[in-house]
Amino acid sequence: MKASAIFALLMALQLLCGGFLLREVIASVFALRFEPVSWALVELVEVGAILGLLFGVVASGLLLRQSLRRQRSAEASLRVASGAFMQVLDEKFTAWRLTPAERDVALFAIKGLSISEIAGLRSTSEGTVKAQTNAIYRKAQVSGRPQLLSLFIDELMGDALPGVTPAPELRIMSPPEPEAEPDSVPDPPSKPAISANPQSL
Repeated sequence: MKASAIFALLMALQLLCGGFLLREVIASVFALRFEPVSWALVELVEVGAILGLLFGVVASGLLLRQSLRRQRSAEASLRVASGAFMQVLDEKFTAWRLTPAERDVALFAIKGLSISEIAGLRSTSEGTVKAQTNAIYRKAQVSGRPQLLSLFIDELMGDALPGVTPAPELRIMSPPEPEAEPDSVPDPPSKPAISANPQSL
């Protein structure tokens, strides 16, 4: 059963138990009278309602703990992926021999910033940024930003991230090849020829 369905059942149980206890309190405060019920049954129902509330609280706490654990796991996976991406960036920038200024411009370009935005962040002219981006593309041997991004995407998709188990490779078994038939069937041994001359017998 899914966690959402379990949580909905727990909420319904707590509402039912809380509603019964609230009914008893309202009946006591306003001196309301209901159909006579034995005290043993009333106490049994009250104990069941209290136990239901306690069970709901404990189960809700367990679900909350599980949700927090999943959230921490997702955040850890995101940090691993982010760290792997930054490692790939550093390796590529080192292989391309980019200058510190070109590294900053390349990082801003990968983030999707425009030429004017990069120039504003670096307090330089747009012409300087254009020259630096052209130098980056030339060293990376790409024609523009889309190809530059594709280099890093291909690198991340080609190598497994740390802590992530790659899916097993599917192998299609080829059907067995039929046995090769012999090229020719050997002729049966020939019988010795019988001479028609009776003197040769």
